[in-house]
Amino acid sequence: MNSKIMIVTGEASGDLHGANLVRALQTKRADLTFYGMGGPELESLGVEILFDAAKVAVVGLIEVFAHLKDILAAQSVLKKRMASDPPDLLIIIDLPDFNLILAKKAKRLGIPVFYYIAPQVWAWRSGRVRTINKRVDKLGVILPFEESFFKKRGVDAEYVGHPLLDTAHVSLSRDEFFKKHGISDGQRCIGLLPGSRKSEITALLPHFLDAALLLQKKQKESDPIVFLIPQASTLTRKDLDDAGLSLYKDRLNIKVIVGDRYNMMSVCDSAVAASGTVTLELAILGIPMVVVYKLANLTYRLARLLVKLDHFSLVNLIAGKTAVAELLQDEVTAENIARELQDIIVIPEKREETLAALAEVRE
Repeated sequence: MNSKIMIVTGEASGDLHGANLVRALQTKRADLTFYGMGGPELESLGVEILFDAAKVAVVGLIEVFAHLKDILAAQSVLKKRMASDPPDLLIIIDLPDFNLILAKKAKRLGIPVFYYIAPQVWAWRSGRVRTINKRVDKLGVILPFEESFFKKRGVDAEYVGHPLLDTAHVSLSRDEFFKKHGISDGQRCIGLLPGSRKSEITALLPHFLDAALLLQKKQKESDPIVFLIPQASTLTRKDLDDAGLSLYKDRLNIKVIVGDRYNMMSVCDSAVAASGTVTLELAILGIPMVVVYKLANLTYRLARLLVKLDHFSLVNLIAGKTAVAELLQDEVTAENIARELQDIIVIPEKREETLAALAEVRE
């Protein structure tokens, strides 16, 4: 008898991790049928996509209101399918506020719930642990310290390893990557990674591009730079252009890379990245970085009241120290980004110190 699994995720990274999980399950059980909410990675494996995850991929308390219609529509579609065609298991990935509502519906219907990639309740809104305990049957955590944190609070949690350790692999050499993407030899590569959500690239990409202009002006002609921008699977080239890229095409040496995610990261001499999963990907590949984050002002003020941490980037949280530079909110300026990247480029001691710290994170 065929078994059905509903899988729900809301971001590009969750789509990727969900796809890897589905792929692993398919190798063990050929009779499994999957449906739910996700993106192109899940869809490519034959998962029936009931709602496009990109429509609900937002961050921030204020930002949610702009997408409330889509969020409510997604909840309605998924709940109706859950009731009319009950899955044997609900797998939810990240996206806590959205997914814990679905988990409540699943529990009422007697559907077991597996939560893969736990919300960072150890950082803020720790009260959600009680909700997780009530609505989730099993929690798969990806950071070593999370298992004991949740178990002490009564949650059936198990450390399952970080999925990026299995996926962040490089298949092309630097020369091969340059040839494939038409990049001239002898250029320094700097990655500009503004995120996978439209709200993120709108807030961050202009600062990244202005920082790139400052760096380009400082570099000697004998040491040219090419700036690499990955186009996330949740975005189109038009999204990047609308966020400001179109204004810089003739002023910067830029390459937009579609696919080839880890090969692109691996050739970067340094990078500036939005806080999130991408920072761990860069850390695994040993790429020195500057991590930035910027929210709507009201969201930021509320978050400051709730979050009690010395760092906001996953790399520094895992390291337990400042392994990479962080720029938050008003600190996110072209001048600050350019200065931090320039330090990595021109100060050997700074670069070596950062590389050593990233090696510790990988271990």
